[in-house]
Parts: sequence; structure tokens; C-alpha cells
Amino acid sequence: MTRSRNKAIRSRRLATAVAAGAVALSCVAAASPAQAGPVALPSPVGFVTLGSERPTVVNYMWAGASGFQWEPWNAVGSGTWVGYPGFVPPVHAGPDDLATGTDVVSTWDGAEVTQQHHSTGVTATVTVPAGQTYETTSGWSVLTQDDSGTPHVLRAAADGSTTDLPVTGLPAGARPTGYVPGGSVRRAAIVYTLDGTTSVGLVDLRDGTFRSYVTGVAAAPQVRFNDRWLVVDWRHIRVDAAPGTEPGRLPRSPAEPVAVVGDQLLIGNPAFVLPGTKPALTALSLTTGETGIVLANSYGGMVPTPDGGALATAGPSSFDWNVHRITPTADGGTATTKVARVPADRIPVEGLAMAGGELFLDGRQGNGHRISGFALNAVGAPLGPQTGRSPILADATCLPGDTACPQLEALGDGHVALLFTDSSGREYVVRTGLGLDTASLQSVPIGDSRGRIAGGTGRYVLYNGGTPGVQKIVDFPRGATTGRIPLSRNRTAAALWGQVLWTPGSTKGSITGRDLKTGRTTATVVTGARCTPTDIQAVGSRLYWSCGASGPAGVYDRTARRNVPVPAGSAPARLGDGFLVRENRTTHELLLTDVHTGTAKTGVLAVLPTTDQNTGGSNGRWAVDRFGGPIAYLGYGGKVWIVPSRVPTSPLAQLEAQVYSPSVITRSAPWSPVWQLSKPSSWTLTLATPSGTVRRTLTGTSTGAAVRPAWDGRTDSGAAAATGRYTWKLTARPRDGQGRNLTLTGTITLG
Repeated sequence: MTRSRNKAIRSRRLATAVAAGAVALSCVAAASPAQAGPVALPSPVGFVTLGSERPTVVNYMWAGASGFQWEPWNAVGSGTWVGYPGFVPPVHAGPDDLATGTDVVSTWDGAEVTQQHHSTGVTATVTVPAGQTYETTSGWSVLTQDDSGTPHVLRAAADGSTTDLPVTGLPAGARPTGYVPGGSVRRAAIVYTLDGTTSVGLVDLRDGTFRSYVTGVAAAPQVRFNDRWLVVDWRHIRVDAAPGTEPGRLPRSPAEPVAVVGDQLLIGNPAFVLPGTKPALTALSLTTGETGIVLANSYGGMVPTPDGGALATAGPSSFDWNVHRITPTADGGTATTKVARVPADRIPVEGLAMAGGELFLDGRQGNGHRISGFALNAVGAPLGPQTGRSPILADATCLPGDTACPQLEALGDGHVALLFTDSSGREYVVRTGLGLDTASLQSVPIGDSRGRIAGGTGRYVLYNGGTPGVQKIVDFPRGATTGRIPLSRNRTAAALWGQVLWTPGSTKGSITGRDLKTGRTTATVVTGARCTPTDIQAVGSRLYWSCGASGPAGVYDRTARRNVPVPAGSAPARLGDGFLVRENRTTHELLLTDVHTGTAKTGVLAVLPTTDQNTGGSNGRWAVDRFGGPIAYLGYGGKVWIVPSRVPTSPLAQLEAQVYSPSVITRSAPWSPVWQLSKPSSWTLTLATPSGTVRRTLTGTSTGAAVRPAWDGRTDSGAAAATGRYTWKLTARPRDGQGRNLTLTGTITLG
């Protein structure tokens, strides 16, 4: 038959019948071709794609005893073939053995139906006689209807001819209106009308005899059957019931009858579900009336199969969505087997950010947007599946021509900062990333509009207002439900790294660091430039500065006390740990400049798509993990490639800490300090008495690059810890194995 599918067209912009008839697409560790350049740079270590949280609806192109063929509902192509492990083909298969028809693939083309037994390769051809119209197939049998309204059963003969059995037994004057194959290749259902009444019966495909079973049904009834039972519009009757037996009535359901398997009517795809529940594929016993769940979390692609079974999709999420095979058991029940994984539909990436070994992608989910995360290993390869990292977010208000919208800034502690404008035009800085409910969101009205997020680390976010001269620091302290603005200043070039704000100094070419907690100047750097920087970025001991498109520009290493000149330009640039990444908007090259040795060495990291897939600064189609991590860029087909810098990372360091003395500690209100570090780590935290006796040892891995332990006030033995003074000791081990461990210590008072 002719198949037509329209591919889904998705927009950009953020928080709220039988498959056996005629037959007419995560995370991947992979490499792409290396790019040419004056410096040899690494190839990608993998890529991810952003998947829809709505499970893929499956269209079954064919199903049989040995397997099936499927495709996503919005795809056009040859589909995916799935075979059942352990299936043994029959010794003999052909039109002379109707039972072997459960594995026949039929293709109708005009006056011919070509048949192939899938597991043995046996073929046959049925020719539709002149004056007959093709209706459907069931196994080796082809059903047609002639000009007088008489149904026929056609089959291929051994000599290549076609046998023609006119169907007998239909009431005089009956007019067939529908032909339905089902869970049998020995029978087919015929729907007919007589004197304005619609009825349904079954034709025995061996000899063409017909018997009526159910009358007085809807004009287009729901018909499901196997070799034991016929179910029509919630009325059921055994196939071998004595003539004149009245069908029984079943309780109606808001769901659809899917198939009859054994003695069970499978029911699925409900029109609605109660709040807090998910749809399921259920079974209603046609012998006892008992009900049960066959597959939880199941909906979408469900069909009967000609061997008396069924196929259905189910799973806990779109990222663990599978086709299940349902087969009858000897006692009339059902058994299920997972037979194929269904990948999530790919959706467009509308923003990306990286920090602390995590890649964040924004895309449309449901009625809004969600930020999703991918964990990466120490070199950047994807570690696991896509996970939701925010509630459903309302669409962002984007400036005209702003293709880097929504704006995302990964903060290195598992959080992502973004902007949101409400219906009254008020703009908010929002922090999310550690939860799916709205309670995990923190926000603060910024008092301006049409602004940009210029940077951020951990608890602090740098905001540049749309109003000239406006620049603000937004603080999201540990445990707070909202943010605050501790500093408003006249806008200049600025950068945040930990709790230090870097801005131009009082003399040209100088840059000054200010501690946001104490307000004191921490350092002043003299770059030697005869200009005031218009762009400043900070990562570890290095400061990137630029005086505009014409330059100069450089990276100043505060530890080595040296400046490394780097190429300038109008295109966006992003500082990483020991390297700088910038985009050439003319050649579409993504360039990496290695500065860790004190000499700038530049090479082509990647060539971006020539047509913008989702343009913008470094959060539109490429991003840098400033916390000792790799680079990511958006390529063709929605693939986000991850490339390690291969530049040695800096030693593990503390950027900021929030340590406090708790008055009370409980399991529901534990002591929860936060140490913001410079790259991901594994850690051990001990709490000891003044005499040095360790009462509790906690271990874990960082969230991004932040250490977030939780002590419930219990000792290692489970007893309540005594009130008083405790010495804590944090030992953090760099995940990448580069550099020494970091050890921090201090005291707290309990009670």
C-alpha cells in the first residue's frame, strides 16, 4: 500500500488496525573527521542529540511470527526490521498451509499481490481477476470483492495460477462495507449492512464459508478477533459457539480494544487518564471478567499480530521506550517480552552551555522549554542518558534578531542561569538546574529589561542591563528560595570567577579584582595594553582581555605574571582553562588558541555549519567548559559534538565556600555546606571532635565542580552526635587526575 508521512516541523524558543496487511532513527561515542589547521587538534570524543520527552509513536509497517518492521510516525523510509531471537522457520511454508501465513509479507501493486514468507524466503503471486477489487490480505489469503458485491478469497496455486473461492453464507441482500484481518490467518472479519443494520461475521479462509456472529453494531465497528474469540463494539462471542448464541456484553472503557490474545481482550490508549496516573495496557478476561495490567506506562503503537499476539510500546520514559511482544500462554493468559528499543524523537537544540563536566541543552518540551543535561567523563565523552534539569519553562522574550535566545550560562555547580520576562515586561534572572519542580527555581527581578547574562560562577551571576550603564551582580546564596542583588554599578567590561569580580582598573591596560564578600581589592593586573578592555573573562589564574575588534587582545597569567597576545576580532571568544576559543564568522571555523605554555598556538577545532543552526555568542551553537572541561558545538542534524582541548588543566582550587554552624541538624534539615571548586572531583569529608576522634565520614562526587555534602547529625554508628565544636576536613581529588588533591579544614559548632 502507499504510505505517506509528514515530518514534524518544530519551532524555536523557555518554565510550563493489523500490521500484517499489504505493505506498500542519544548519546554516542563517535568521531568526526579531523579539521585541518596549523596546530593538530583533537577530534570529537562523541556527540549527543536532544530527545523529546514525549515517547515516540510507532507505526508498524509489518508484523509476523518471526519479527516485525517499524518506523516512527513522522518518518518516511524503509523502516527498521526486528527479528525474534530463537525463532525457528517452518520446514515447509506455502499457500497450501494456511498456518504458515503468520510470517508472510504481502505487497499489493494494482492487479497483483506479491507474497514472501519472511523467514523461509518462499514466494507466491496472486493475480486479482478483472472485475474484482482488492480489499485486504490475511496470511497467504487475499480478499477481494466483485462488481456484484460478492467477496472472494484468492490464493496462489502450485502451478502459479490463482485459485478463486467466492465467499458463501452471507445473507441475501447483504452489502459488505469492511474487511478486517486480525489475530488469525485462518479467518477474516467482514462487516456488512442489511436493511439498514450493520453486522459482523467471520469467513473461514480455507473454504470461503461465512458465518454471522454479531448484529446491530455501529456502522464502523471496532473489530478484534483470534481463533477463539470475536469482539465487536464491546460484545464478545466464542468463534466455536453454537449458531444462535447471543454475544455477551463487556463493560465499556474510555480506552480502545487493541487485540484478542488467548482469552484476554487487550485494552489501551485511553482517551484520558486521572491526574497522577499514567496510561497502561490492560487485559480483560473474556472467560472470568477479571482485569489486570499487561504493560504499565504504555500507549501509542499497539496492534494485533497474525499469530494471535500483539505488539505494544511501553516504558518509564521516552529514553527507555520499547516495543513489547505479547503472546498467549497455555492457560489463556498473556506473556510479554521486550523486543526492540525505540529512540526518542530528536528535537532542535535552541541553546547550549557547559560547566563542570556537564553539557546543558535547551529545547522545546510539551508546552514550553526544558533544560536537559548530559554527564560527561573526564575527557568529555557522554556518560549516560539525557536528564531533565529544570521545570518546563515559559518561552523566553527574545530581542529582535537575537538568535542566541534563550540565553544560558552554566555556573559550574549544577545550576544554569537564564533570563525571563513576564507579561508586564519585568525581567528576571533565573537560576535552575537541580530539580524538575518549580520549587527548584530561584529568581530575582532585575529592575531592567532587554539585558544579557555576561557571566557567572556558582552563586553569583553577572547581568548587563539593556539600559546603558546598568550592571548588576545577582547572588543566590545556599538555601535561599530567591536571589538578591548585592552590587549595582556602572557597566564596564567585567568577569566573575568564584567570589571575585574583575573589572578595568584606574589606568589603561589594568584589571582589578574585587572580593564580593569583603568588598576589598584582591589584585591588580597590568597587561601593558594602552587601552581600556572592552571584554574581560576570568578562569583560574588567567584573565582574557580585549580592546575590541581591532585589538589588541591577550591572556594574562597571574601565576606566571606574563601576558600572551592572542588574535582579536569582532566574533565571540570564550576563555577556557589554558586556552581560548573563538569563532570566525566568515569561514565558520571554530578556533582554539592554546596559551598554557606562554605562547599562543592556534588551530581549527571544527568547521561549523555554513547556515546558522542556532547562532549567537558562545551559548548559541558552541560553548566552553571553563571548569577544566571540553568544548561543544552544534553541527548538522542536531548533533552536539564534544571535543577535548587536550590542554593540561590547572590544579584543583577553591573558588568560594558557604560553610556555617548549624543550630540543629536532622535528617530533614542536614548541615549542607557548599564548596565551589575549579573542576570536578571526588571528595571525602570528616567531622572530628576537638580531641581528633572522627565521628563521621562522608564521601561523594561533586555536582558539576561544587562539593555538596549533607550531614544528618549522626555518627558513623548511627547515634546522634553530641553538641559542641567539630573540626571538618575536606579532601577533594581531581576527577581528571591532573594536579594534587585539595585539602581544606575548618570548624563548626553544633547546637
